[in-house]
Amino acid sequence: MTPLELIHGLRWADLPSDVKHRTEMCLLDVIGVAAGGHGIKLSGIIRDHAAETYGGTAPMLFETRTASPAGVALAAGMGIDALDGHDSYYPAKGHIGCSLFPATLALAHQAGTSGQEYMTTIAMGYEFGSRASEAQHATVADYHTSGSWGAVTCAAAGARLMRLDPEQTRHALGIAEYHGPRSQMMRCIDYPTMLKDGSGWGAMTGVSAVQLAARGFTGAPAITVEDAPQYWDDLGARWLIMNQCFKEFPVCHWALAPVQGVLALARAHNLASDQVDHIEVETFHNSVCLATSRPTTTEEAQYSTSFPCAVALARGGITPDDVADGSLDDPEILRLSTGLIMTETDYANDNFPAKRFAKVALVLKDGTRLQGEYLTPRWDFTNPPTDAELRGKYHALADPVLGVARANAIESALSNLPDTGLAPLTDLLFQPIN
Repeated sequence: MTPLELIHGLRWADLPSDVKHRTEMCLLDVIGVAAGGHGIKLSGIIRDHAAETYGGTAPMLFETRTASPAGVALAAGMGIDALDGHDSYYPAKGHIGCSLFPATLALAHQAGTSGQEYMTTIAMGYEFGSRASEAQHATVADYHTSGSWGAVTCAAAGARLMRLDPEQTRHALGIAEYHGPRSQMMRCIDYPTMLKDGSGWGAMTGVSAVQLAARGFTGAPAITVEDAPQYWDDLGARWLIMNQCFKEFPVCHWALAPVQGVLALARAHNLASDQVDHIEVETFHNSVCLATSRPTTTEEAQYSTSFPCAVALARGGITPDDVADGSLDDPEILRLSTGLIMTETDYANDNFPAKRFAKVALVLKDGTRLQGEYLTPRWDFTNPPTDAELRGKYHALADPVLGVARANAIESALSNLPDTGLAPLTDLLFQPIN
């Protein structure tokens, strides 16, 4: 199967049952994150911008206002990125669903796509995006944000939804790759701001590329698709959506292994935070780079290792409220965060990005040193969450924002989507949040 055959030829009946189910779970997870991030300042700014700048009649996610499909994709993509809780693909060091869902939502609504076709497109997008991300990392020297290869992924999904012909599809992929946001991810790590992972910009670029190609606009061949065949030769035989990882807590994935280490020791020894003098973490370089210990914004809190570790020790976990603007000045958490000692090790570095290892020690105020073993984050592709765990995460994020009844209705509509049209789901997603 070629990439173009994947884009236009994949059918719901072709998908194994576990892939179908994982597609539903990925969508449920990203919708929950979208709801959880709706109240973050970043999300409000970008929705205002989309409504004012990208005029159109397409409904926006959780809004009364409308925009163009590209504007809808931008607003939803950056709105999801506002809360760093969405799924991850380890080889890419990035996220597929955060761009894919917003782009397909806008275009599928416009096209009147059936529920089964929409689910097939999402499954296709995860397969395409996984491979496009690895191909880009192999063909360029720098580490770019998810929006860069996400733009090409969204163009592939959009080409399918808008029924572009093969030549138009090639041009759409080429336009998206050329104009995709080749933003340098480590700049966002060094300076955590609202730029985040570029996912909204990638979604907007992918939608725009599809619309341009449909009008006859041409683009150079996409290098990641046409010049990297080794990443595409097992299409239809290996389903990489099954290798997606999920986040238990809404912070950068690179911080999750240290958080797991802190929680494991605290629970094993029944510790309260005030018994701990300081935390020590041994991990990989990229996690050490998440160096903000005294965050002043939610972006700095989400792109930190020390602050989430301190929150986890003090509160037994991490909720969106724990990393929200206005919740960052707890003296006990800041004591632990600023006192945390972090070092990188060859073992953790050598295994990254396939594995995210961290080893944690808690040094108590009485001098006792409690040493943990190397751990990886829960819910990676080798140990995925159960349905109950992932649904529990969805409701923990969505219920306080949408209300229990609406959150339940979205979950039910998504579960029934292959047998219905898209309207039962989008009718719920396009209502405002009161």
